[in-house]
Amino acid sequence: MSEPGSPMTAAHAHPLFLDEAEVRARLHMPDLIEAMQKALVDFSAARVEQPVRTVLRYGDDPSLFGLMPCYVSSLPALGAKLVTLVAANAARNLDTHQAVIVMLDPVTGIVKAILDGRYITEARTAAVSAVSARLLARRDARVLGILGSGVQARSHLEALRLVHDLREVRVWSPTAHRRQKFAEETGAQAMESAEAVVRGADVVVTVTASPTPVVQDDWVGEGTHLIAVGACVPTQRELDPALVARARLIVDSRAAALKEAGDVVMGIAEGRWTADHISAELGELPTRRDEREITVFKSLGLAVEDVFAADLAIRSSESS
Repeated sequence: MSEPGSPMTAAHAHPLFLDEAEVRARLHMPDLIEAMQKALVDFSAARVEQPVRTVLRYGDDPSLFGLMPCYVSSLPALGAKLVTLVAANAARNLDTHQAVIVMLDPVTGIVKAILDGRYITEARTAAVSAVSARLLARRDARVLGILGSGVQARSHLEALRLVHDLREVRVWSPTAHRRQKFAEETGAQAMESAEAVVRGADVVVTVTASPTPVVQDDWVGEGTHLIAVGACVPTQRELDPALVARARLIVDSRAAALKEAGDVVMGIAEGRWTADHISAELGELPTRRDEREITVFKSLGLAVEDVFAADLAIRSSESS
């Protein structure tokens, strides 16, 4: 509320609003990949203020509601994402993830912009995965395997094609007509099993809602880079723990991974490894040690990624 007698600023009266179509028009994947690398570097260098997200479970399913604030002095930018994960939305023909991002003036605290966050979440997640593949996949990686056929599968294919010269793309998901539709629309090859996707693939992406492992250790050959995007709660995991144990493990945030990532914390609870099994954060820009190394990037998603992406969209709108 304005103080008595004080004028309401234009920014306060008329914050910028960007719906999904406008966000899509202003965010281009090549630019987003570079922005995400900068965001991750700033995060790992402790140049941002960001707590681990607050997550509220609600309803009978249950659904999840997350709050993700962040301040980035280098931009400068201040904002927060409000995000929900509602599994029942799939049956409603709605995206399971919904989000809005609120950007504030870092000097006054006044609302600067409100952006649809669903597409930002989709695109920035894939862009971060592309950063991981650019750093950690073998340079001659040509075969991509995708487990999942939703929006994240599509955005990951778009992003990963920008960092590697893919000659073959395989996809599997539990619902036959969905994986077939994905294949027809993207040129990927629909496979009859997760194993058929993974064996012989150079890069494997898991973008599933499965609470239990969808990739088994003995399917994965030397030199593979795996990107685990699903299983964002501590009681679920997408990867066989034996695979995680023999791989070099990279995360976006150590603090978040040790609190939220079932692929990490369940293995610790079972005595398979300790927190020291995390080799690096992606923002530390780790690179492949040799051609035989198996690397796993566990992606949870960070508020700094959303703030960088939203800032990029706002700047694009201001220059157009």
